[in-house]
Amino acid sequence: MMVVSGELRRPRFGATERRDAWWVAPLLQGLVLASLIAYANWAAFQGTNYHVGGYLSPLYSPLITVDWLPVPPSFIILLPPVLFRATCYYYRKAYYRSYFLDPPACAVAEIRGTSYRGETAFPFVLQNLHRYLFFITFLYLPFLWSDVVHATNFGGSFGIGVGTLIILLNTSALTLYSFSCHSARHLIGGNLDCFSCSAFNRARHAAWSRASVLNERHMLFAWLSFFTVCGADLYVRLVASGAIVDPRLL
Repeated sequence: MMVVSGELRRPRFGATERRDAWWVAPLLQGLVLASLIAYANWAAFQGTNYHVGGYLSPLYSPLITVDWLPVPPSFIILLPPVLFRATCYYYRKAYYRSYFLDPPACAVAEIRGTSYRGETAFPFVLQNLHRYLFFITFLYLPFLWSDVVHATNFGGSFGIGVGTLIILLNTSALTLYSFSCHSARHLIGGNLDCFSCSAFNRARHAAWSRASVLNERHMLFAWLSFFTVCGADLYVRLVASGAIVDPRLL
């Protein structure tokens, strides 16, 4: 019997027995992701029209007003959330498929060299920082919820505008994205060998079960929160520049 080497058996790139349009999803994901990243970077470095009345763009929260930094304050603010998303399990899946074609889709042959080492070599080994970045970005949530409260302040009196609801929607989406994270789920119920051994462990199991429900929808919250962040910034920017008027609902 003739033995065929692995090199000869390696399928050509894109080889698959799938009959569906498998390439549509990674193509659309890549285009949408690139568009959102481009907008967020553009908006973060404008330095104007990010604050009007009680409305503050989430790309500039928490607000830093010092002018002695060597880089725009938005760069300092966004660095942890950007790294958190870049190392997110879902976003890794999205850009590995859309940009690295590794693999381009399930059951589709990828470009693979002989020195493949997965995420064990630099720079991909840095993906392991995700769980630590979670702790840092979690600290942003109180500031974002404080922004929701400030968004109800209209000249010293309580009110609700369209911008209030948009900022509330964005903060809710970011909160769901954070709590649906695999790292949050592990923090709640990880490192336990027995869920029923004590009342505290049973309480952790109950919380872990609820976190698991959110975790199942992590992809939805990942996309939704990115759209709401950019959408909230755009709305505040348009109101601050005078391009539109914020309708008062209450």
